[in-house]
Amino acid sequence: MSQQQPHASDAAHSPRGSQATRPPSAEAGPPSAAPRAGGHRSAPSAAGWATGGLVFAGVLMLVNGLLAVLQGVSAIAEDEVYGRIGDYVFKASLTAWGVVLLALGVVVAAVGYGILRGEWWARIAGIFVASLSMVAHFLFLPYTPVWSVIMVGIDFFVILALAAAPDAPGASPRGTR
Repeated sequence: MSQQQPHASDAAHSPRGSQATRPPSAEAGPPSAAPRAGGHRSAPSAAGWATGGLVFAGVLMLVNGLLAVLQGVSAIAEDEVYGRIGDYVFKASLTAWGVVLLALGVVVAAVGYGILRGEWWARIAGIFVASLSMVAHFLFLPYTPVWSVIMVGIDFFVILALAAAPDAPGASPRGTR
């Protein structure tokens, strides 16, 4: 005594206007919100995932920028936060590294804010600035090894999210259609 479940192709093969095979739940809302057999909902669309990726990248860039500013301020203050290193190929004083991290942090945070606002220039600038941040944290590796590896990974995910996000419909960099 099992009841036959309607199949998605049933509607395509039924005569036009025939509602006999259409389940009543399909009429009450969008298909993505209707529960499937077993009570599971269908997966969100790829566009929603990519838009979430842009928000993810924007928030990560804001946090990354704020942390780079704080890291730069502490390097400029030259307190004992960072260990002294011996011979290093990319040798610079902690004050110089502090200025680099402070300036980069301000730019990263500004671009992250632009991404969250949906600015067209922010995605390209975000990829470029996240790449610069990745290189800077790699070069800062001897001072803070674990933190620099974490920041390089975060910059990688920011670049991935910005590069994988689809273009907004109707958006054009010059304002023309």
